[in-house]
Amino acid sequence: MQRYEITGMSCAACASHVEKAVAAVPGVQSVSVSLLTNSMQVQCEPGADEARLQKRICRAVEAAGYGAALADDAAEVNLDDTETPRLKKRLIFSLCFLVPLMYLSMGHMIGLPLPPFLEGAGPGALVYGLLQLALTLPVCWINRAFFISGWKGVRTKAPGMDTLVAMGAGAALLYGVFALIMISAGLAGGDEAMVLQYRHDLYFESAAMILTLITVGKTLEAYSKGRTTDALKSLMQLAPQTATVLRDGQPVTVPVSEVEVGDLFLVKPGESIPVDGTVAEGVSSVNEAALTGESMPVDKFPGSPVSAATINQNGSLTCRAERVGQDTTLSQVIRLVRDAAATKAPLAKTADKVSGIFVPAVIGIAAVTFLIWLLLGQTFAYALARGISVLVISCPCALGLATPVAIMVGSGVGAKHGILFKTAASLETTGYTDTVLLDKTGTITTGEPSVVKIVGTRRVPEKFLLSMAAGLELRSEHPLARAILQRAEHDKVKYTAVAGFEAVPGQGLRGKVAGKVIAGGNADFIRNYCVLPPDLEEAGQTMSAAGITPLYFSLAGSPAGVIGVSDVVKKTSAGAIAQMKALGLNVVLLTGDNEATARHIGELVGLDAKHVVAGVLPAGKEKEVRRWQARGRVAMVGDGINDAPALTRAETGIAIGAGADVALDAADVVLVRSDLADVPAAVRLSRAVVRNIHENLFWAFIYNIICIPLAAGVFTGLGITLNPMIAAAAMSLSSVCVVANALRLNTFDPRSADHDTPPKHKAPARQAAPARSTACPAACPVQAPKQEVKTMTRTIHIEGMMCAHCEATVKKALEALDGVENAAVSHESGTAVVSLSKEVADAALKDAVEAKDYTVTGIEG
Repeated sequence: MQRYEITGMSCAACASHVEKAVAAVPGVQSVSVSLLTNSMQVQCEPGADEARLQKRICRAVEAAGYGAALADDAAEVNLDDTETPRLKKRLIFSLCFLVPLMYLSMGHMIGLPLPPFLEGAGPGALVYGLLQLALTLPVCWINRAFFISGWKGVRTKAPGMDTLVAMGAGAALLYGVFALIMISAGLAGGDEAMVLQYRHDLYFESAAMILTLITVGKTLEAYSKGRTTDALKSLMQLAPQTATVLRDGQPVTVPVSEVEVGDLFLVKPGESIPVDGTVAEGVSSVNEAALTGESMPVDKFPGSPVSAATINQNGSLTCRAERVGQDTTLSQVIRLVRDAAATKAPLAKTADKVSGIFVPAVIGIAAVTFLIWLLLGQTFAYALARGISVLVISCPCALGLATPVAIMVGSGVGAKHGILFKTAASLETTGYTDTVLLDKTGTITTGEPSVVKIVGTRRVPEKFLLSMAAGLELRSEHPLARAILQRAEHDKVKYTAVAGFEAVPGQGLRGKVAGKVIAGGNADFIRNYCVLPPDLEEAGQTMSAAGITPLYFSLAGSPAGVIGVSDVVKKTSAGAIAQMKALGLNVVLLTGDNEATARHIGELVGLDAKHVVAGVLPAGKEKEVRRWQARGRVAMVGDGINDAPALTRAETGIAIGAGADVALDAADVVLVRSDLADVPAAVRLSRAVVRNIHENLFWAFIYNIICIPLAAGVFTGLGITLNPMIAAAAMSLSSVCVVANALRLNTFDPRSADHDTPPKHKAPARQAAPARSTACPAACPVQAPKQEVKTMTRTIHIEGMMCAHCEATVKKALEALDGVENAAVSHESGTAVVSLSKEVADAALKDAVEAKDYTVTGIEG
């Protein structure tokens, strides 16, 4: 995907002409031009010579009358509004000449005096006209950009809004010059009637006023457009310009641009974090509202990730830089919003089609209006005024801005709340969703095991059981061990000192506390050290039925208790699903977990058995998406590698921000907060943006439907007419109204459920299209036809797995390998049966498992 900066565009017709010119270049697969950001995105055909194609594209744009240059994505994103100051300066200079011109030409109408030598039908009439011309020409020169751009449009047979303005102002100016010639002829022939007639028909003030009022509209429009990036500007202002880096052990202040990957940098309380990294030393809380919209600070410990533009609140931190420059989360957010604004929403196609034929049609209407009034017996001046009014009141700008300003503001609001839409199309289509399919692990649940229940005995109370278990698990690398240690840290429980630690693969751990044997593991392992009483047996079985892994412990030959560890449901998941239902969405849980666990999780978040699908493999998730697509539009929410096929198959793929990179690449929407509550927020925001676009398009169309006949004089019989100056003011106002309406989205809170209602209208008809490719979803929207793949299986024998979490760890490691379609893992049988879509080396399978600290004893098949 190539991005270009385009210069010289002034309306939707201009953008349409650039698109047509570039689309005709051989080697261009698709093109999208954004009037709002003055940019163009071009997708080249596979195998095309990009360097040569760049030159052809630039030449095509220049031949169409505009300028093009390849954008530098590595350069810092510049959101400064340079257009408004330039237009303000132009406007001030125009007014310096317009004010005396209006006094001279129209002051007498309200009783303002004129010098005696300028009055009457004598030579003063010629001086009167020449003074007006002298004041009009500077205004034309100051606003010459309209005439230059308008002439380019005529020369390239691609007229735009500037063409209409230039024709209107030019016609008024030329007619004024013609009137001066007729005044001179009247003076030479002594015809006072002719002198007086043309003295009152000077149209210089109309030419100057048209140009000035259009400039007023463009200034207001530029100011409003500049505000569409306010959310991103405030984000960028949070990023510090300097960083304190440790060089040779000494703190040195350097520009952020000089921070390199691997550098250690210091962040004091109250300072912004300069780049993305990981905490190396220190404990603090960080305000991440700039990126996530979440006001509650997040605790940071050694190993915790930190992001640029977030604010360190209380403790000092030493962090290691991992992503710098354009790789930081902040830069990626800005780039995503910028790219989304440069793409086209489906609704924009309606405006594009109209804009492409709008300007030629208006020129034709103006010419017909002029001729009809002449044929009806009106004076040349009257007919000309009606034709000029039609030219200047028509507003393709409003049509062209209706969609992109709403998309830009909506994308900015989403970014401010941690909801990133990759394209304009995804921002529009998210609101049309009928069914939301949710992955379980990492989406509804935290994705990490946590201690959820502790059952002690009379001899061993719960607090001592946790202390003893933490001491035993301290030297273990097992995921369940980390869960127990985290619970002990949370409860501020000191670890019991354990000596003679030994891990028994696939069963448990043992050691000694004050000379007494301590053991922990599954029920069969603990029975080697003690007899489990019925109450502990029952507690463990109850945990297992609820999808919780029980870990039994014994001390000195007696049972010590059982600790339940489980992947817990996020606090916001149940509320988020309730909000989705309130929005009229059908919510379904998809998981590869067993039926009992899946149903238990479903009950916790408010989903009945009909809306829970368990035991689904990666290919099965994609199949489920296709099944639900038969009933409407589907959004898939996931975070794992195995979710990528389903994310690309769904109309809207939504990735939890903390998920795997491949899931983020495959998705259309990214939730930075990793919070399921942002799914209904994304739907609300999308619906608000679509509603705003509909309002903008409605007013833009209605404005032209009403105003063009009004300017043409259709309602003259009712005493309603528009002179060219009022028409110019009305034309400017229409664009400002459209942008102002879009800016209302800045006040929209996507997380507020106060006005949730199901959609009142159906989505546009869905076009059948192949699924997107997971390898490059943005660049390669069409997937090659599927070929029949022969599936192979291998059985891997593994030692060291103890529980369902071990299974999940091995399963994830194997399915991350290219060519592994699915891995069915069992800790009870100590095997992993992998299904392969292509040949995978045994060594690769073995390395993937042993990288997770399990032992492979053999591979069959």
